[in-house]
Amino acid sequence: MRIGLTGGIGSGKSTVAAMLVDGGATLIDTDAIARAITQPGGAAMPAVEAAFGAAVVAADGSMDRTRMRELVFADPSAKQRLESILHPIIGIECEARATAAGPGLIVFDVPLLVESKRWRARVERVLVVDATEETQLQRVVARSGWAPDAVRAVIAQQATRRARQAAADAVIFNEGLSIEELRLEVRALPWC
Repeated sequence: MRIGLTGGIGSGKSTVAAMLVDGGATLIDTDAIARAITQPGGAAMPAVEAAFGAAVVAADGSMDRTRMRELVFADPSAKQRLESILHPIIGIECEARATAAGPGLIVFDVPLLVESKRWRARVERVLVVDATEETQLQRVVARSGWAPDAVRAVIAQQATRRARQAAADAVIFNEGLSIEELRLEVRALPWC
């Protein structure tokens, strides 16, 4: 079975992903793939540089993630151009990894699952990890040191909680749960 796992920044999606892996699932993390293809020599870097110029390429040859984040938040067309480069490469890599994994539960960790529209057809079920925006903000500031306004900007760019919930086959409301309580929620999912 193929599960699409999504949730807003700071929702606890990565923690749930790790719990699914502990239960025997194969995890395919689209963010990790995106980072890999934008590292020095990464498959996306020639097209990224051609589309955006040397200003988005760090000294080591990787994509300057801070500069690119600023650019895509300021210009929606830049976000679309970047996604048109990254998403096809990510899709090909996801399929290759899923094929290599063989039978069993495969979890695709896709932060932009609802936004992309293409992912729903690729998975059999969608699991959303949800939390209030205030909790998301607190968690991201605590773990990353980002300024609250930067976190709010990311939240504003992502699908709304309502849109994610509407796309879900199951929702884990990760608000005020201990790690063990969250683990019990994950174990209670019908496909676990």
